[in-house]
Amino acid sequence: MIAITAATGQLGRLVIDQILAAIPANQLVAVVRNPAKAADLAARGVTVRAADYNNPAALETALVGVEKLLLISSNEIGQRAAQHTNVINAARRAGVKVVVYTSLLHADTTTLDLAPEHLATEAALRNSGLSHIILRNGWYVENHTGSVGAAVANGALIGSAGEGRISAAARADYAAAAVVALTGRAETGRTYELAGDRAITLAELAAEISRQTGKPIPYRNLLEADYAAILAQVGLSADFAKAIARWDVDASQGALLDEDHQLSRLIGRPTTTLADCVAQALAV
Repeated sequence: MIAITAATGQLGRLVIDQILAAIPANQLVAVVRNPAKAADLAARGVTVRAADYNNPAALETALVGVEKLLLISSNEIGQRAAQHTNVINAARRAGVKVVVYTSLLHADTTTLDLAPEHLATEAALRNSGLSHIILRNGWYVENHTGSVGAAVANGALIGSAGEGRISAAARADYAAAAVVALTGRAETGRTYELAGDRAITLAELAAEISRQTGKPIPYRNLLEADYAAILAQVGLSADFAKAIARWDVDASQGALLDEDHQLSRLIGRPTTTLADCVAQALAV
């Protein structure tokens, strides 16, 4: 059986949708905090098991009979290393044979402050003795196309990434890589650096929004503090707003650039184009 943690999250649901084309639903386990949110998965024949990253006993129970596990990284920044270690230890005790982990692009060299928790998880995997595959996911294009509606409404796309080139890929592309890893077409023991085929700037994103809407939507580059202040004004926590602005600055310095095309080679097709990503965002 194959298990997927955080199965009702955005990435988890995409993985499930795609993997069900390759395996029967009764061979899939969705590990979730709240089974009520997975009622639709259960209705499709997927086994739903309740477990929280902070509950080692529940995790071990949820992983009984599982051969391959996709450990989708937690969204609780600051707690992830401990949470992921709980999952890895539970997987070892439950007899899981292969763990696939969604890490961070160039986690060992990047300036992004997200990296240390991912590196700690990678080390825990190596030390666990479990066979594993590390998928170092690059930036999700949705991190930026999620602002398309606001950009159209306000007449500009804003950020602090300057002319930094960002090798973003669609969440569905990263899901496809996870499916490849889980269905045996990726090498165990290998670390994959995954990113979009074509690096873009936020000015290019703004230009594509303009093209598709027929409205002039420029990109306005802001100072890090000013961008963080605007994000806080629209409802983000002050800490998260500062983090987003800081990641943009990292992007301006090349932290989100990768041109090795490992993602498209792994999934056997080009990554989703910017035009398609923008069209999807505008359709929401």
